[in-house]
Amino acid sequence: MADRDGDGWVDCQCGSRHWGRYGAAGVVLLDPNARAILMQLRAEWTHGGRVWGIPGGARDSHETAIESALREMTEELSIQPELVEVVHDNIWADHDDWSYHTVIALTSRDIAFQVNDEAELAEWIDFSKVSELDLHPGFASNWPDILSAIEALLAKH
Repeated sequence: MADRDGDGWVDCQCGSRHWGRYGAAGVVLLDPNARAILMQLRAEWTHGGRVWGIPGGARDSHETAIESALREMTEELSIQPELVEVVHDNIWADHDDWSYHTVIALTSRDIAFQVNDEAELAEWIDFSKVSELDLHPGFASNWPDILSAIEALLAKH
């Protein structure tokens, strides 16, 4: 296994500090039949803790965004990559010197998962209820675009 060299802060030219020396990536786990996504309540000790978000984190230098997002999913929720179908990858935060990729993957609400110490819990949340949660600011600012992408994907299926 290659070194985990992505952990670390970037003092971005946008004026913010971001986690992930090579950017970051996360995965929206989508059950299209239930019209729900699997979200986690981040542990208090994490950056921006006690808010809802998706599994994700720092990319390593040798990883694609999809590889990174699926690795984070496995670490944080114990879901193996072969149990999901990646259907979309987009950059919803691109600051030239740092970016966040959001991967969308299809799965079933019946999939087994278990949170690690980075989250207090994980739950399936109906699309219509996501914006009612106390969301991680980065996810909150991109949720309308992510939801539009989800709706477009569902229209094709």
